[in-house]
Amino acid sequence: MHHTWMRFFTPGPAHHRLGLVCLGVGLQHGTLPTVGPRVLDHHTAVVISTGGGHYLHPDGRPTPVTAPALLWLTPGTPHHYAPDPTTGWDEGFVDFTGPATAPYTELGYIEPDRPVVPLTDATAPRAVITRMARAARPGNPLLEVETAAAVHELLVALRRARADLTPDGHPVLHSLARDAFKPMSVADHAARHGMTPAALRTAVRRGAGCSPKDFLLGIRLGHAKELLATTELPVAAVARRVGYLDPAYFSRLFTRRVGTPPVRFRAQQGRTVPGGWSERIPDPAKRPTPRPPGRRTT
Repeated sequence: MHHTWMRFFTPGPAHHRLGLVCLGVGLQHGTLPTVGPRVLDHHTAVVISTGGGHYLHPDGRPTPVTAPALLWLTPGTPHHYAPDPTTGWDEGFVDFTGPATAPYTELGYIEPDRPVVPLTDATAPRAVITRMARAARPGNPLLEVETAAAVHELLVALRRARADLTPDGHPVLHSLARDAFKPMSVADHAARHGMTPAALRTAVRRGAGCSPKDFLLGIRLGHAKELLATTELPVAAVARRVGYLDPAYFSRLFTRRVGTPPVRFRAQQGRTVPGGWSERIPDPAKRPTPRPPGRRTT
């Protein structure tokens, strides 16, 4: 016995320019029929919440699938899979495509060479798929945009749920972030961790999807923007605060990566805050209630 629900969509050209579009969503459970062998022209994420089965590689090698798990079905790759014929499994799937699949693959969020990915928990990805299914109600005018946005969210949820990675990255990333503003080279950071530069590059790319240089640069420039926007520190002082001893080099780097010089960024975004700004994210539920004018308290 099995139960199957699915919907398919045909987004227009303007929706495709969003970067990712959802082509279909489905929820199934039970002793489902075998899928394939077949080849798709789009990506599909199949999230297995409970149960188990197997996946057959193009060369015939079987890989067991035990929930929670993710099956990556990528364009042009033959695949063949099925739940256990006795116990079945519970799955949610999303078909998607778009030019943003290329950078997501480069960043490691989509893994064409790893079709079976163990997950620590399928709850968060499954919740995204369920919201997409609800968005598929007849006549929803926001359908294509709502589901397109959810595909981005699904890729993040799947990245966080991977069993081989901690939700917030490798411990090396936390250490790099802590030392990001020190005037250290990538080789210096690697030596501090007892690693070769190549090993550090591998660890950072696996955890953050980018090189150590880009990871550090993102943190440095993000903080530089905060200092430019919320303080009156000279640009040279901002450069030193974020690890650059040469203010001219910092200005060139900032301009190249941000698209505008530091001085112009400050002119556009300046919000000087007396006494500095809070590092704590405000909680709307705990904001004080303003007193009406004219009322006195005792």
